[in-house]
Amino acid sequence: MSSATELQALADAPGYHPRRTLPLRVEAMRQLRRRRTLLMGGVLAALPFILIIAFAVGGTPGGGEGGAGAGSRINLMDVATESAANFAATCLFVSAGFLLVVPVALFCGDTVASEASWSSLRYLLAAPVPRARLLWSKLVVALGFSLAAMVLLPLVALGAGAAAYGWGPLKLPTGGALATTDTLPRLALVVAFVFVSQLVTAGLAFWLSTKTDAPLGAVGGAVGLTIVGNVLDAVTALGTWREFLPAHWQFAWADALQPNLEWGGMVKGAAVSVAYALILFALAFRGFSRKDIVS
Repeated sequence: MSSATELQALADAPGYHPRRTLPLRVEAMRQLRRRRTLLMGGVLAALPFILIIAFAVGGTPGGGEGGAGAGSRINLMDVATESAANFAATCLFVSAGFLLVVPVALFCGDTVASEASWSSLRYLLAAPVPRARLLWSKLVVALGFSLAAMVLLPLVALGAGAAAYGWGPLKLPTGGALATTDTLPRLALVVAFVFVSQLVTAGLAFWLSTKTDAPLGAVGGAVGLTIVGNVLDAVTALGTWREFLPAHWQFAWADALQPNLEWGGMVKGAAVSVAYALILFALAFRGFSRKDIVS
């Protein structure tokens, strides 16, 4: 269906309002009922319990010869069992690099391509749902589910950690501890930064979703390109060029777990991620508005 046909359909429909098509609640319920959503939620909810079992079987994190030889060096894994807050921070640390990339790529990469693979995309547009409205609804819901996935993990970790290790202040990797009243705001800031840093993956997945009829291609392509970014960031020969890579700032949220909150790295990382994401979202909308939908 061409854009001209869509415009003519709008003109011939008295009382038609584009904003009433494909409501966000309808799209959200459609996505919530899908098995991949429930499966991803189950995996993220299970991770804290898997780590608790691993710590129980393997002993105190950082213990043994590795812990003794580390001297005064402290990292998140060393203090994972000190409190529920430390355990939640550790769960974010071990999952931010890859595991949390998967739900973002899945929710944003599968959303449009799956409609095309089911041959239902052209029927949605024939409703008629304006193309921009369709993409906007799907993008907002996909980002909402991505954020929910990132909130689910630390919430479950806080509950499981409180039961296993008790509630207490957040012991800092650099020594000392944050007051209990500062713990939740700092963790919320960490989650917010992780979400913003994953907007690049979201943009890649969403753009690819508008270019292909294969959901796995869009999801896999976004995950693959994210991994390539991580590999390039490990190439120290690139020098300061690495600062233009979103992957270079993905763990800048560690600055939030300091006695004095440092904003520099998080602000730079957020700016880089948002800039790339806006370009990719714009490419998705521009390309989809001109695309001949036949599936």
